[in-house]
Amino acid sequence: MTEQLTLKGLDASNPLAFLAALGTLRSLDLAWPEAAVRLHWERADSGLRPLLTVPQGTDEERVLDALIEQLRRLAENPALTFSNDLAVPAEAFRKAAVHAQGQADSTSQAAAAFIAAFACDAVADAKTGIVADTAWRTMSGAGHQHFLGFMRSLAAETSTDHLRAALFAAWKYSDPPPSLRWDPVDDRRYALRWNEPSGDPIRTVRGANALAVQGLPLFPTQPAGNTLATTGFTRVPRQGTFLTWPIWEHPIPLDVIRSLLGLRELQAEGPSHQGLSSMGIIEVFRSQRITQGKYRNFTQGVPV
Repeated sequence: MTEQLTLKGLDASNPLAFLAALGTLRSLDLAWPEAAVRLHWERADSGLRPLLTVPQGTDEERVLDALIEQLRRLAENPALTFSNDLAVPAEAFRKAAVHAQGQADSTSQAAAAFIAAFACDAVADAKTGIVADTAWRTMSGAGHQHFLGFMRSLAAETSTDHLRAALFAAWKYSDPPPSLRWDPVDDRRYALRWNEPSGDPIRTVRGANALAVQGLPLFPTQPAGNTLATTGFTRVPRQGTFLTWPIWEHPIPLDVIRSLLGLRELQAEGPSHQGLSSMGIIEVFRSQRITQGKYRNFTQGVPV
């Protein structure tokens, strides 16, 4: 017997919220491998919200306890501790990958999944030897913003209250950094703000950022000619890089979601909704990744 919990804090059109929903499911799948946890979406509160299918009797507190346990394990994951950033030589990244692959417990399996999502040592810059990395990467150490370092901090310091506020309530943006810059509100360009942004304190939703990290292994990288491709992303000449993701109406497990995220049809300029609807996909969102100086951000997702 099962029941459903609505994650009413997560809006399907927000890249951070979508990734946090996936991270929540993946974390629970790791915590309860026999529970057959599933995820789907329904229209509610002026948006599309995720619903978890969980074992009967599972309440919010049990979910939060499991999520915190998985985050604490993540903080010590070797895939997050070999460097503060992904701007490393291919040889160093290869060493981290071999180390992750060579272990034989659940922690190393998670490490290998993250390594595959982060980069590939077969694709590197011809001059510097620095490994090509995931399209999700938004920072490389400038301004003391460290991609892997921030992930470790989020995994170690996020509290149950942070997770509760991210998943089960409207977002209030009351938390201090770090932020991984996956939320469209992290785009702090002067032209888009009332005041000059450097004097405004950065506020974020810590729990959403932490859970989103857990969703990254669902977006592995792979060589594509002389470049590195990231699942879900498309580079459009003279336009930029875009992330596209599906929203589905039937409860499905993690492995099926992994297949949906990699559908070639999603990356078309105008996806065929008739064909996608036969798979239970009720909406497709697209966000542009933008670059401002040494940082990247994502725009709000729009239906395509």
